[in-house]
Parts: sequence; structure tokens; C-alpha cells
Amino acid sequence: MTHFKTCVLTILLVLSWNHNANADEAEYASILIQLKQCTVCHGENGATLQPTIPILSGQHFYYLYVQLKDFKSGLRKNEIMGPIASQLEKPQMKLLAKYFSEQEWPNLGYRADSAAEIRGETATGAGQCVQCHLGGYEGDSRIPRLAGQHPEYLLSTMTDFKYKKRLNSAAKSSLFASYNEDDIKAMSEYLAGK
Repeated sequence: MTHFKTCVLTILLVLSWNHNANADEAEYASILIQLKQCTVCHGENGATLQPTIPILSGQHFYYLYVQLKDFKSGLRKNEIMGPIASQLEKPQMKLLAKYFSEQEWPNLGYRADSAAEIRGETATGAGQCVQCHLGGYEGDSRIPRLAGQHPEYLLSTMTDFKYKKRLNSAAKSSLFASYNEDDIKAMSEYLAGK
């Protein structure tokens, strides 16, 4: 059997495999991660070093699961994640979310400069961000952790909400519409440094 046929057969077996079989869920998720090449962009165990790619390692289970569902449905648009998520079924999405949520959040060691920290703290306070993302911006099951995320990714995400390029949270679009770009940049740096 050729290498190509072996790969195709392996992919079909894994995607059709009932995860209630004897194999461990983490092993199944690990196979899916390799097949879906999550680590190419998101890094080892989801702890990416690429600044425009979100850290998944240690992010909350339910939030990760909902984002995969939103990518699959098209509610959240992304030219890379849309096609990947479209191939996933609900049990696979849950296993991937479970796998990444159980990893340890990496410490990037990022520190904002003092001017950005002051401006970012003021802007997040004005937006009452702690009401949902909690005092340390660590989030909870349905709300993403922002503290320690890449500042470039945070800036891109907040800007996408501001200009309604990201549509899977209308409340965020309304909130960020009230901020100017300098405030959003300062917020991204402040939150990355938490």
C-alpha cells in the first residue's frame, strides 16, 4: 500500500472511530491534533509562539468549543480555521477543546511599557472588562482568558470587533466601537502583560 493510501486510510479510520472504544480520549485528541495540524500554527500543546495566533493551551473548554462551532457554522470567519472546523463533528470539537483546556497556560513574560499600561488599565476599566473577564482577566468557562495572550493577537481581535469583521459577539462590537485605535492598542499591551 502506498504512503498516500496509508495516510488516507488512517485519516478515515480516526475520523470514523467511536471515541467510546477502549482508547483514551487524550490519545484520540492527540491523533486529531496531528491530523488537523493544529500544532503547525498553534504550537506544541497549543502554546504558540507566533504572535498573531492565539494561545489555546489552558484556555477554557467551553469557550474553545464554541469558537470551533462558530468557525464551522461561519458565524466566526477565518480562511484557515473555517475549512478545518468544517471537517469536525461535535465529539471531535469537544475532545480538542478538552485537550487544549487541560494544558498549562504558558508564561510569555510580556511587559507593556508604563504609558501603555496606564492607558490600557484606564481603557479596560472604562469598559468594565472585569465584569466578564474577571479581575485578573483570566475569564471563566464561557469567557476567554485575556491575561497573558499575545498582544498582537489581542489587538487584531479587538480591532476586528471594532470594525465588525468578527461577528460572533455583538456586545464586543458595540463596546469596541467606542474606543479609538490607540486605546485598543494600549489595552492589548496591558492585557498581554497581566
